Amino acid sequence: MAAPAPGLISVFSSPQELGASLAQLVAQRAACCLAGARARFALGLSGGSLVSMLARELPAAAAPAGPAGLARWTLGFCDERLVPFEHAESTYGLYRAHLLSRLPIPDSQVITINPELPVEEAAEDYAKKLRQAFQGDSIPVFDLLILGVGPDGHTCSLFPDHPLLQEREKIVAPISDSPKPPPQRVTLTLPVLNAARTVIFVATGEGKAAVLKKRGADPSIKWLQLLKRKSPCPHLLFAAGIARKRILEEKEENPLPAALVQPHTGKLCWFLDEAAAQLLTVPFEKHSTL
Repeated sequence: MAAPAPGLISVFSSPQELGASLAQLVAQRAACCLAGARARFALGLSGGSLVSMLARELPAAAAPAGPAGLARWTLGFCDERLVPFEHAESTYGLYRAHLLSRLPIPDSQVITINPELPVEEAAEDYAKKLRQAFQGDSIPVFDLLILGVGPDGHTCSLFPDHPLLQEREKIVAPISDSPKPPPQRVTLTLPVLNAARTVIFVATGEGKAAVLKKRGADPSIKWLQLLKRKSPCPHLLFAAGIARKRILEEKEENPLPAALVQPHTGKLCWFLDEAAAQLLTVPFEKHSTL
């Protein structure tokens, strides 16, 4: 089953159908990267509901790559809670238990924090590991980042109005005052998110509908212009015109964190289920895996 071609906003009838298409997209992106000149695939994962979604769908989707192909995957995490890996809040711990036990990526290719360090040192250590894994990149360039978005518009551990939104030098930053527990975390910064070759936001459930519709978090407002430069598709050019008009009419002085993710040269798209997309009035593509 082929995944839909990445568009701007893709809407699926259920989280299950979304998850199946997301897994296919990951597998297809990996195959393209492994066949390219670099012959490697760098994937950044977020936690939350994405863990169970990817654990359910990705092992089968990635199986054709085989052990030799998976050995050339590099796996990192977009943010992490400073808790032991055995803790229920550990993003890596959850992926280790539910996904990596069925997706044989070598441990040496999985980049994690050291949860035993103080949060500032944990961030520095994680940044050092990323630089080692991405030698030759001034900023680590992931082939694919899969991000979530909170009801408040946060992504990774970048929260509204937090000083870390202004960070431009560090590739990884510590946070000790997260408004969402646990308070101590390590997160990729906006320069890394915006250096990625592809970014996919995933949002499911009616609890995300309002934040997607808000000015500054509605995907149509910020990102259709980027697609206009990249795609000749008439319906996307039409949507880009709408986005440009709304930007002029409703300029955001203080965008939500998710709205600040705008890859400089990469692609950005959203995978939503119908519940999350229910308030959108902008054009989107409806997909079904049936």
